[in-house]
Amino acid sequence: MHAEEGPAGHDIIVIGASAGGVESLRSLTARLPADLPAAVFVVQHLAPDATSVLPRILSRSGPVPAVHPADGQEIRPGTVYVAPPNRHLALVPGRIRVVAGPKENRHRPSVDVLFRTAARAYGPRVVGVVLSGSGDDGTAGLHEIKQRGGLAVVQDPTDALCASMPQRAMDSVQVDYCAFLSDLGPLLARLCREPAPPAKAPSNGGGDLMLDPDGPLAAPEEDPSDVGDRAIPGPLACFSCPHCHGHLWETEEGGLLRFRCRTGHAYSAESLLEEKLEGLESTLWAAVNVFQESAALATRMADRSQARGHDLMARRLSERAREAQEHAGLLRELLTKAPLPYDGVDLAADPQPRSAAGGVSP
Repeated sequence: MHAEEGPAGHDIIVIGASAGGVESLRSLTARLPADLPAAVFVVQHLAPDATSVLPRILSRSGPVPAVHPADGQEIRPGTVYVAPPNRHLALVPGRIRVVAGPKENRHRPSVDVLFRTAARAYGPRVVGVVLSGSGDDGTAGLHEIKQRGGLAVVQDPTDALCASMPQRAMDSVQVDYCAFLSDLGPLLARLCREPAPPAKAPSNGGGDLMLDPDGPLAAPEEDPSDVGDRAIPGPLACFSCPHCHGHLWETEEGGLLRFRCRTGHAYSAESLLEEKLEGLESTLWAAVNVFQESAALATRMADRSQARGHDLMARRLSERAREAQEHAGLLRELLTKAPLPYDGVDLAADPQPRSAAGGVSP
């Protein structure tokens, strides 16, 4: 963004949303002023192969135009920049990165990537906003924003279609404002006109495995996610990365236990558990298929042996076919009748939900 005379305001607004987020974003952007002196960046979780019309929806909802940015595009105020499907949205000073980097928290785009890179590029000028959504993507990034002197805002969980994301953020980060959706637009319009405090160094942190916002803008064909020989983020964990099967290192961000691999994949403890359980289910279904095919092949071989008068061989093959069918049946029964651990359970849910104060609170 172009330098302006006088102290900079909170002119970088970063927003993360997931389930129920489209309606929240429509309501928020509808209440932004046409002369908004800030750039707004949005990550909404979408299916990787989705065709996003979110910029069109948001442009029709309010007076601030929304677009999918190009990689390396200059940041300009009065624009809503929306992450394209299956691409991370990240910030370096003055410009936007749109990259197919490693997934974080099982998502690309990831809210944490946007929040973290914005905080490291713009420090106290950043306002991070967590809207309706499931899981905990955005919590670690919101912590980074606070560490760098920025402001943390969440949609009131009681006002959200899916309360997990804002509730997890409130549980782990000392937020500055918890607001109903109808109040968020005016709140952001006010905050972006208030001067931001001087930049400060974070109390803790580590190397960014996604982008180096202090370095030169990488060319689009370069891989900004390669860790190379940079310092590892923490002690070695006893788990492997579900995506690339490399070692995971353990760290703590915003009160959350986090894991990163050398490639750059990153997980909260919750998202790592979910990924492991999904991998387990896929493995078990593959085993069902192997047993069924083995039974079919053994049965065919037994029939051919019987026809040739090889009775002993036929009996052995028939027994192997029976055992394979039994194994397949047991696994199928496990998968179809018995729920997997945590199946259908919101791991982020508070067993005794807290009621958040209505309206805008400091």
